[in-house]
Amino acid sequence: MRTVTHVLASGGTATAARQSDIFDPNNGGIQGKVDLGDAAVLDKAVDAALAAQPAWAATNPQRRARVMFKFKELVEANMDELAHLLSIEHGKVIADSKGDIQRGLEVIEFCCGIPHVLKGEYTQGAGPGIDVYSMRQPIGIGAGITPFNFPAMIPMWMFGPAIATGNAFILKPSERDPSVPVRLCELMIEAGLPEGILQCLHGDKEMVDAILDHPAIGGISFVGSSDIAHYVYQRGVAAGKRVQAMGGAKNHGIVLPDADLDQVVNDLSGAAFGSAGERCMALPVVVPVGEETADRLREKMIPAMDALRVGISTDEEAHYGPMVNPAQKARVEGWIQKGVDEGAELVVDGRGFSLQGHEDGCFIGPSLFDHVTPDMESYKEEIFGPVLQIVRAKNFEEALALPSQHQYGNGVAIFTRNGHAAREFASRVNVGMVGINVPIPVPVAYHSFGGWKRSAFGDTNQHGMEGVKFWTKVKTITQRWPDGTADGGNKDAFVIPTMG
Repeated sequence: MRTVTHVLASGGTATAARQSDIFDPNNGGIQGKVDLGDAAVLDKAVDAALAAQPAWAATNPQRRARVMFKFKELVEANMDELAHLLSIEHGKVIADSKGDIQRGLEVIEFCCGIPHVLKGEYTQGAGPGIDVYSMRQPIGIGAGITPFNFPAMIPMWMFGPAIATGNAFILKPSERDPSVPVRLCELMIEAGLPEGILQCLHGDKEMVDAILDHPAIGGISFVGSSDIAHYVYQRGVAAGKRVQAMGGAKNHGIVLPDADLDQVVNDLSGAAFGSAGERCMALPVVVPVGEETADRLREKMIPAMDALRVGISTDEEAHYGPMVNPAQKARVEGWIQKGVDEGAELVVDGRGFSLQGHEDGCFIGPSLFDHVTPDMESYKEEIFGPVLQIVRAKNFEEALALPSQHQYGNGVAIFTRNGHAAREFASRVNVGMVGINVPIPVPVAYHSFGGWKRSAFGDTNQHGMEGVKFWTKVKTITQRWPDGTADGGNKDAFVIPTMG
């Protein structure tokens, strides 16, 4: 049985007092162990980061960009290996695994242009002989705490901008599927990154708390459930750190009567059930406007769900694979039962799904609820599984209110042919990311990712220029040089106008 351990700088060793199981989601068994670190392991990593970071920050940005270029090349060359490793630990099918990696690489591509985005501001002649300019400098050491559902993409979202801007970075990935983050760190070092700049430490709450409390770590990026995100934000800020903490979601898809329902159903099949629904940008709630729209949508949705193929993660013909582990499977099945108990109509029940030869696997078939109401706990909370809920709305205003008033505000989509309605919806909805006939509105890498309300804590989003701002601090310089004349030049003092 294999063991996954930490990626530390040379000379840094760690003895694992505790380990955690890595499950095989395809059969429900244990396929490996991962070492769990503690504050002592973190101290070693921080010492190495402190030693390496000043020289890396002093490295000119085009040289740092060249490491990013090489890393991108290495990841692409090892795509099949990485996707297979991701699939067998997480359970998502190979195509989804490659998509996971590719979306992370797109942020690395943005980081390849770091020399341009680090250019500061400059004002010549702000006063008599006075010039003012600004520069972006790294915060020092950053840390990332990442979830199980995107073990490639989200680490790259974090360490790419942090490292490109001159920081050292400590990655604490999910212990459920730790192997791909380890390989990414190894490939980054192979790309020419100095030792100590990127290290990967495994652990549970003990390691998380050590990261939140360590005085040498200046910034923390987190993605996970909202309760934990709130905890990370509060404790990290109390320790004097800057923190961005992305939480859960309950994304809605609003379907107006004029929408192309065939396209909507096709989009929902992927957005609601792809990757077994284990993603914060999934579309688990569909809101048809009007009873006729709801009835037609439901009628078309059932055969589309019947056509979905659930298979092992390496099945090239499967649309989605198993849940990540038995606990997650049991959790989702519990939410399905909760919906039944609350009075929602369970139209399609995915519980009890069995795959021949993999009867103990963590599989759940696609499930569909109708007549879900906003007062139900199963609507209020994130299920994080292959479950689609239909919440019927009488009109546009009622449909607009549902995502706007929900506790989460990550993403939302509207399906319509009406440009005015789409524009009005995008302007008024109280949600951070909006799709118009786009079911999963994850922005491209040179824009930024972030939700509102309990979907995000902190004021700065991930990747794009928001990511650059998070991992840097601005220094502004006001300078005047004597002109060198015999009488000492212009002796008029420069006074900022607001100072009198």
